[in-house]
Amino acid sequence: DTARLFILFAAPPERDLEWSDTAVEGSYRFLNRVFKFVTDNKDKIDFNSKYDVSSLTSEDKELRYVLNYSIKKATDDISIRFNFNTAISCVMELVNALYAYNGSNNALISEAAKDLIIMLAPFVPHITEELWEIIGGEGSVHEQKWVSYDEKALVKDETEIVVQINGKVKDKMMISTGLSDDEIKAAALENDKIKELTEGKQVLKVIVVKGKLVNIVVK
Repeated sequence: DTARLFILFAAPPERDLEWSDTAVEGSYRFLNRVFKFVTDNKDKIDFNSKYDVSSLTSEDKELRYVLNYSIKKATDDISIRFNFNTAISCVMELVNALYAYNGSNNALISEAAKDLIIMLAPFVPHITEELWEIIGGEGSVHEQKWVSYDEKALVKDETEIVVQINGKVKDKMMISTGLSDDEIKAAALENDKIKELTEGKQVLKVIVVKGKLVNIVVK
């Protein structure tokens, strides 16, 4: 499994593979992290557990976002683009998110762990089969239906944007998703740090790049 993961992650199919002992060790460490997470949390995993979306905490929502984003990207990378290396990369990001998660929603942990194992199964068939048995999965993991994602989970309540003055980054701020350009401009101009930096200066224009940045042009 370590060799398979390294080969698939190291380069896309159309490129030559350069062997790297360091990268092989990295693949081995990653699989150990996956194994440790699943076995450490096996008592929390329940195939019948469900969670109420309306009662999710901010930590829960962030993990749910990463989970659904990983499923969407891995699915597209495998079935459309045949980019196995990037599919594996986004699954690695999911594992990082699972380790960073400090919440206590066992139903969400259950969903993430089950989906993680299924997503990894095409790449590392042996360890995923063992993990599937450990969490009480029925039959073989390779006979399971492929995971699906929820589009609604990919819409964040808040987005981090960069605030620039004359093209130079001065601050970052969280804004509610769905604000109009005028509301985003107003929020940026009311930011305490930005107010201090623009005090006594003339604001010529404010440029909004939706979901990414606000650039305030002053003289």
